[in-house]
Amino acid sequence: MRTTCFTTTFLLVAALLSVNSTPVASASDAVFPVSVENCGIATTYTEAPRRAFAMNQSATEIMLALGLQDRIIGTAFLDDAILPKFADAYKAIPVRSTAYPSREVLLKAQPDFVYAAYPSAFSSELPGMEDLLHSGADSYLSPSRCDNPPKVEPIEMVFREVLEIGRIFGVPDRAQELVAANRTDLAGVRRKLGTVKTPLRVFWWDSGMPPVVAGCCGAPNEILQMAGAQSIFPDLRGALGAVSWDDVIERNPDVIVLVDASWAPAAQKQEWLLSNEEFSQMDAVKHRRFVTVTFSDATPGIRNIATVRKVAEALYPERFSTGLARHSVSE
Repeated sequence: MRTTCFTTTFLLVAALLSVNSTPVASASDAVFPVSVENCGIATTYTEAPRRAFAMNQSATEIMLALGLQDRIIGTAFLDDAILPKFADAYKAIPVRSTAYPSREVLLKAQPDFVYAAYPSAFSSELPGMEDLLHSGADSYLSPSRCDNPPKVEPIEMVFREVLEIGRIFGVPDRAQELVAANRTDLAGVRRKLGTVKTPLRVFWWDSGMPPVVAGCCGAPNEILQMAGAQSIFPDLRGALGAVSWDDVIERNPDVIVLVDASWAPAAQKQEWLLSNEEFSQMDAVKHRRFVTVTFSDATPGIRNIATVRKVAEALYPERFSTGLARHSVSE
């Protein structure tokens, strides 16, 4: 049950973190009514949603981290294997589509809440926010994907998202504990890193030809900064953007981070760089300094702090005695 007020018109948001167990949701710590403004739409919830549809992996994993598996009536669009600690809970949830569900499949599931990480989930091929409201369902887009996202750092947007989902589903204490645990994990990484006087310069290759790379302002760049490194394209506006190979060669990165995705496998990208003579004098290629992260690691969501640790351990293994075997730069 909810009441909704449009303070602008359509569209939405994404992102987040990690927890050691998967509790089952209850309303014991709930406080209703709860009011949330998401992408310009203000909604007041008088009770927690009971039939949520998670349209993207990061949305699914945030709900599982909050112990909300019993509220999910469908998921879609898995980019990577689900985190192992959530695997059992995930198996009990109907997978309605390997990509986005059709309009008919989504509405037939009769969700009362649709949660997405990307605006594409609310495209013209699927019910938009207003259509969902008319059918009796609310919707939520990860804040980082709104037309006018909050003016905070990407990880803080993820934390905000977790807290808002916790409030909407009546588990605010659980959400606060999850955010606090991630802040503690991040503080631990920073303690291990200490002061990095000369940050390693990193070419973060997301996908594409010409390459789509980390820009100045988004989750990939923030992950690098928190891991004691810096992008070789700090002057590129946005979270990601296309550049020329000549620019990559000229900026001569110390390390290359390869995003592994089914449509752009990291192994293929690495082999292409190693077999192409024009890259042979780049320091990262010459010394085979490659780090691989998954697509889900690299997008706003529950995995981000663990990804900071993974990248930091690979770049500065001498500062992480426990990380040498797991995340060292490939040679």
